[in-house]
Amino acid sequence: MGPGESEGGVSPLRTTIGGIDSPPMKMGPLDGLRVVDLTRILAGPWCTMTLGDMGADVIKVESAGSGDDTRSWGPPFVGNESAYFLGVNRNKRSVTLNLGSATGREILAELMAKADVVVENFRPGTLERWGFTREWSAAQAPRLVRCSITGYGTTGPKAELPGYDFILQAESGLMSICGEPDGEPTKYGVAIVDLATGMLACSAILGALAARQRTGRGQHVEVSLHDTGLALLANVAANYLASGKEARRLGNGHPNIVPYTSYAAADGMIAVAVGNDAQFVRFAAVLGQPGWAEDPRFARNQDRVLNREALDAAIAEILRGDAADAWIAKLRAAGTPCGRVNTVSEALNDPHTAAREMVVTVPHPAAGEVKMLGIPFRLSDTPASIRRPPPTLGRHTDEVLREQLGYDADRLAALRREGVI
Repeated sequence: MGPGESEGGVSPLRTTIGGIDSPPMKMGPLDGLRVVDLTRILAGPWCTMTLGDMGADVIKVESAGSGDDTRSWGPPFVGNESAYFLGVNRNKRSVTLNLGSATGREILAELMAKADVVVENFRPGTLERWGFTREWSAAQAPRLVRCSITGYGTTGPKAELPGYDFILQAESGLMSICGEPDGEPTKYGVAIVDLATGMLACSAILGALAARQRTGRGQHVEVSLHDTGLALLANVAANYLASGKEARRLGNGHPNIVPYTSYAAADGMIAVAVGNDAQFVRFAAVLGQPGWAEDPRFARNQDRVLNREALDAAIAEILRGDAADAWIAKLRAAGTPCGRVNTVSEALNDPHTAAREMVVTVPHPAAGEVKMLGIPFRLSDTPASIRRPPPTLGRHTDEVLREQLGYDADRLAALRREGVI
């Protein structure tokens, strides 16, 4: 079954996102690319969903009976499908395969040999123990790009440990800089290390595919939650490496810029981001404090950073005197970046969210109409698209094995009797 064809009675899908004046059936940038997805939970599925959004044919290999762990992570459920799974597995076909059996691994070898990309998040060395070594790739799939997503990488004293987003948020130092100054360290509200790892995996895979254009060969791509967590420290890490001073929690404040935090207005919270001294002059004027621009404590950003407590307290007192929308209107008119601190529901129901197609409705064969996030990137000539709903478990097993490996009905029936599929 190709893009745009009906799937089990469900209306054909071709929800093109961000194709500027482009026909809805235009191919995506990765159209024709074959991806075998051996991942589960979040980092890997986020990576492969992104590849699928760009047009790749993603075959998600799952164990029969249970499949990806997140299929049972709920509530909430839409019908019998968990919202979590639905949110990270569109544009994929699901194949159930018993990789504990020799026959299952032989089928996997056939799929991998025909693929352009394989993404896996097994414990380090698992595929090698199954025979999928560097030598196997060189002989059987020399153009294959294989991406391994691990907790701690394949070297170092923690290489054998499993990886969990929450643990890596703790160990990487990210939690130590999140929370109120006098409060406890806290994790981010979503699995940010998992998500960023998936994004980095996708970027690295695309780099390997670009290199393959020159060399004709695939290569092994490795990303880990550990390395991603450290990379996310970004300027905070740079500050420590330059100064030797321990980073600290600043609530919603910025370590290098002031004022750059959230404040309570009369009826809600607003975020203010004053990025330079010229913006501060205009900001101070809106608050009725033009003298701040000449005050030696506040005139330059470096002065404001050293005196953040005094300035933040003064700003907070003034902003409590009017409604959030009133302040936002006045501050934006003066060129001060600001916005309301929205709830999730407010953000997803904002008119700008609708205008950007960042919430879409997709028909699903078991769950009916499903709302999900849209695609957060735009390509003018080869637009990303939602062509398939998140698959029910094993929905495409027969289809994929017939289409890609040439198995007939008798072979499929035998494999099912043997518990291989």
